[in-house]
Amino acid sequence: MKLIYGTHNPSKLTGMIKAVSGLPLEIVDIKDIDLEIHEAEESGNEPLENAIQKSQAYYKQIKKPVFSCDSGLYFEGVSDEDQPGVHARRVDGKRLNDDEMRAYYQTLAKKYGGKLTAYYKNAICLTLDHETMISYDGETIHSEKFYIIERAHKKRVQGFPLDSLSVEIDSGQYYFDIDDEQLKIDKISGGFRDFFIKSMNLKV
Repeated sequence: MKLIYGTHNPSKLTGMIKAVSGLPLEIVDIKDIDLEIHEAEESGNEPLENAIQKSQAYYKQIKKPVFSCDSGLYFEGVSDEDQPGVHARRVDGKRLNDDEMRAYYQTLAKKYGGKLTAYYKNAICLTLDHETMISYDGETIHSEKFYIIERAHKKRVQGFPLDSLSVEIDSGQYYFDIDDEQLKIDKISGGFRDFFIKSMNLKV
């Protein structure tokens, strides 16, 4: 079955394709749809609100099964003003590019002693038709806790600037330096894979 991924982030598209590898699903880039697609509004205060907004908006335009995801970044032990939530890329009303975002969180980590304990709260919404919408934001699709640190890894991935600052707590290694690719996929994307299997009754 073909599912359109309602995202304009190429790194997210690539990651989801890897996550569902081996399942009877074909993830289609929304940019490959032969229509003028208007980008969906994201005005929610929680990831699930934004995921639903995006999925519904794209379905109304495309009229084909489409899903969207959203996430919020949360830190332990920081002041409310330093808690990014769904506005991880927006600071003082400005949308940050990758370099600006990386620099901002390096400075924030420095403010709190060089590292922040973080996790991503993720949400997904799948709209199959005008009557069927399935959404989820449970802990199985949240990230594990990890550190955002002041010192950046030299590697860069477009669309995921904080990956350069992200360190696994148990090993103390940057995720970029963990050799077990399947481990990284399981920790970051396994919950999304399970979502599709359960919500669409896929045989694996």
